[in-house]
Amino acid sequence: MKTRMPKVHFRLCLAVGVFSLAILLSLPSAAQDAQTQAPPSDDQATETFKVNVEVVQLFFNVKDKRGALIPNLTKDSFDLSEDGKPQTIKYFKAETDLPLTLGILIDASGSQKRVLDMEKEVGGSFLESILRPKDMASVFSFDVDVNLLQDFTGSVSRLKRALSDVQINAGTGACANLPGLGGGPIPCPSTGPRGTVLYDAVYVASHDAFAQEVGRKAMILLTDGEDMGSRLKIRDAVEAAQKADTICYVLLIADRGFYGFGGYGGDSAMKKLTAETGGRVIEVGDKYEKLKEAFNQISQELRSQYNLGYTPTNINRDGSFRKIEIKPKQGDYKIQARSGYYALPRKGD
Repeated sequence: MKTRMPKVHFRLCLAVGVFSLAILLSLPSAAQDAQTQAPPSDDQATETFKVNVEVVQLFFNVKDKRGALIPNLTKDSFDLSEDGKPQTIKYFKAETDLPLTLGILIDASGSQKRVLDMEKEVGGSFLESILRPKDMASVFSFDVDVNLLQDFTGSVSRLKRALSDVQINAGTGACANLPGLGGGPIPCPSTGPRGTVLYDAVYVASHDAFAQEVGRKAMILLTDGEDMGSRLKIRDAVEAAQKADTICYVLLIADRGFYGFGGYGGDSAMKKLTAETGGRVIEVGDKYEKLKEAFNQISQELRSQYNLGYTPTNINRDGSFRKIEIKPKQGDYKIQARSGYYALPRKGD
């Protein structure tokens, strides 16, 4: 278990070369730096996948027309393809007890002032109910900066304390050129407005935190979806989450009174983020019961996932994005899964 880290401010902006950080990432599940071993049998633990450099791992949910989760399916229930080419499922299991690595990212910009206390309370209850032995979670806040309030830990008390530390910040932010969690310096912005660096927050949490972890990972964002001042784009946030093999959920929380009649328009980018990573957007508004139910739905989905592994027929590590499609052979089921992965070279190749 990692010890609690002090509050760290991640000052983000782009300079030439910031995207070169991406090539340092290893393929999240398909390419870990280790010696190649024979593909594991169906009864081997999922952790063995990280030592097989050619195995792609996929976590997904299956739902019926009404959105109810469907359990007890087998690997023979599905067809799997990569870039349109059929793949053979080597490993399949309904995973409910595999350790979970979770991240809570809370929007602390001015627009969330009247809903922040609700987010803290319900978020703390969620962590208390979902975390089991060997699970870990972290807490980030984002506003004009990205703040790590608690690194990955299994201590619910530390996590709840971190949530209680979240405060609204609608200022302009300062810059200290502090290094990120991954050890690389992230340059400071010189000019430009900064308000809610949502896309930067997803990138930093993915690249500097989740990419360093293995196994089953999920990020939950509590936000109105509005980005203002990020140095990165939504496509960069999506790519970072995909490379970190992290499912993203967004609880769309908006204080309608703050926006007035103009409304807000952050849901489109959030739908892209969640659809590409295997999560989904849940509309909460400013209602306590809706937020509580949203967390309950996420908890059920994370504990009702299927897990499959396959060895891709395309073994080239050319850095390209590989599209994964998994379809039910029978029944009108909806598959909730990430859209693919990046076949990045191994370090040193």
